[in-house]
Amino acid sequence: MAMKAVIRTGGKQYLVSEGDVLDIEKVDSKSGQIAFGEVLLVTDEDGKELKIGDPIIKGAKVEAEVVGQMKAAKVVAFKMKRRKNYRRKVGHRQQFTRIKITKVS
Repeated sequence: MAMKAVIRTGGKQYLVSEGDVLDIEKVDSKSGQIAFGEVLLVTDEDGKELKIGDPIIKGAKVEAEVVGQMKAAKVVAFKMKRRKNYRRKVGHRQQFTRIKITKVS
């Protein structure tokens, strides 16, 4: 069992461990590597020892590599008022970054 950590990015919190692939809010990374410094919680390999930050753990870091920049499925917002000839249709595709966790330290 690998080390697990809770990181905060894009206003959300994620429980991650080495080898996980997850989708986060879009992050621009020119090098293809990202390091998350806002680590809120870390467990050891056994899951017995737990470190909780106040609010973050100083010196803890989670490293990841960028797999790709993608777009989510389209969300359609449709408004209509009956008998008033009022119809509005708006679509939106949220951009996100797919990352693979390489190291939890």
